[in-house]
Amino acid sequence: MGRYRVPGSVAVAEGWVCTRLTSASDLFGANGMCTGEDGRIYITQLVGSEIDALDVDTGEIEPLCSKGGDIVAPDDAAFDSRGYMYVTDPHAGRVSVRTPDGQIRVLRDDLPAANGITIHNDRLFVNECRPGGRLVELDRDSGAMRVLAEGLSFPNGMQVGPDGLLYYPAMHAGEVWRISLEGGEPERVIEGLHGPCAVKFDPNGFLICTQSHAGDVVRCDTRTGKSELLANAGGGLDNLTLVGNRIFTSSWLDGQITEIFENGNKRVVLPGGFLWPFGLQEGDDGALYIADGFSLRKLSRGGSPETVGVLFAPGFPISPRDLAPSGEGEFAVTTLLGEVYKYSYASGESELLAKGFDQLCGVAVHAAKIYAAELGAGRVLRFDGDQVEILASGLAKPAGVALADDGSCFVSESGSGRIVKVSGSGAETVLDGLQQPQGIAVQGDQLYIVDAGNKVLIAFDLTLGTRTTIASGLAVGAPPGVVPKPLTGSPGLMGPLGPFAGIAVGKDGTIYVSCDADGSVVAIRRDA
Repeated sequence: MGRYRVPGSVAVAEGWVCTRLTSASDLFGANGMCTGEDGRIYITQLVGSEIDALDVDTGEIEPLCSKGGDIVAPDDAAFDSRGYMYVTDPHAGRVSVRTPDGQIRVLRDDLPAANGITIHNDRLFVNECRPGGRLVELDRDSGAMRVLAEGLSFPNGMQVGPDGLLYYPAMHAGEVWRISLEGGEPERVIEGLHGPCAVKFDPNGFLICTQSHAGDVVRCDTRTGKSELLANAGGGLDNLTLVGNRIFTSSWLDGQITEIFENGNKRVVLPGGFLWPFGLQEGDDGALYIADGFSLRKLSRGGSPETVGVLFAPGFPISPRDLAPSGEGEFAVTTLLGEVYKYSYASGESELLAKGFDQLCGVAVHAAKIYAAELGAGRVLRFDGDQVEILASGLAKPAGVALADDGSCFVSESGSGRIVKVSGSGAETVLDGLQQPQGIAVQGDQLYIVDAGNKVLIAFDLTLGTRTTIASGLAVGAPPGVVPKPLTGSPGLMGPLGPFAGIAVGKDGTIYVSCDADGSVVAIRRDA
């Protein structure tokens, strides 16, 4: 498998049971796709720092590049005739090259939002998925650059057609354009699409296009400009590739890989799952709501996760990170963009309360005031209407925040391995000796902590000062011995993508933990 799995099952203390509520995810989402000479599909996973090879018939996954390696945020990839793989990293504006023996080097690192990539007759082309983006040709060995076009509107996955012209989508315009490989004036070929993300050509010369927002896969005749629907593969479509005449699509939203058939049928090759997940909370309706970065998922008792809010949907907070009940049918939400929202999961409407913060993580609410941990700035903030108060500063990567019934504020310092109680007079150590505490929650006199470094769930009695390990072997944090490289994020879409294993306590005392390592959610409760 490509995604990290913790060996064995979760071990729990006597009197406790652990139940997996969702299946583990196979991938960290799925972005670019390209077909190798071996007939396997190579899948880039931006948020997981991984590239995996997938056998589309057996479903077997083999890791090619893993977390902690030199390829940090892969978004799209292409092979040349030597078997060299060229990979774009839009966060770093980088194009890297990997040789068949696993050697990796940076070819170029000055291409903001470098995204779409293709190779034709061993000529390498890359575009920048941004407003005013460029389309360039790079020398495969030296990285020398020639600009074919600039001022493009969010170009993305592209390919040279049978006419020898390079075709690329303009995502926000809903169009497909083409240009000579020698440059010149681009020509619009197809319009009226809905978020076209990538284009590839089938053996009959028809252009196949994924439409991200609608989830439609369409076939286009570039001679007439007409399009027809092949199938709907679900929202969040990203790229596609062909193995012979077989069409496969990827989803950035949940990592699902789908085969699309000529008759409009489809086959799920790999089922979708969570990208991370991050924070989670029980709603007034008894369902569990889970922030998955690009979406908000709802898990009803005995059911399967359903998406109730998604990136770019009207009224939805972009890239939610943590949740806290803030009213009937409502959560306070921190986002990967450093924003604080109030979000109604009942109506789908949101209100932006504040923005411009550095890596907001945990959030909690008490007496109508919102508390948030600002990991990047080392602060704890309190929001009261339009007023923002710095409750504590100088902390070492504060991640989780929890509030007791009396308003006491507890914060996990993931950078120092301790839990502190903060107030206007400073930070007082409550518990130390942890490795990387992240999500925390309070119920009565019990403080619950997810230590992602040690992969354990701890209960700390605030009255007695005693510590108990409730569960160990949780699928949280990075694999042993792996130090993940920072994911810097994309302006306007998400900030740095640091890890965050969330925790919540339900009304019946059930402890929920988001397992960001394998993409699952578990429930830990006392054995009845």
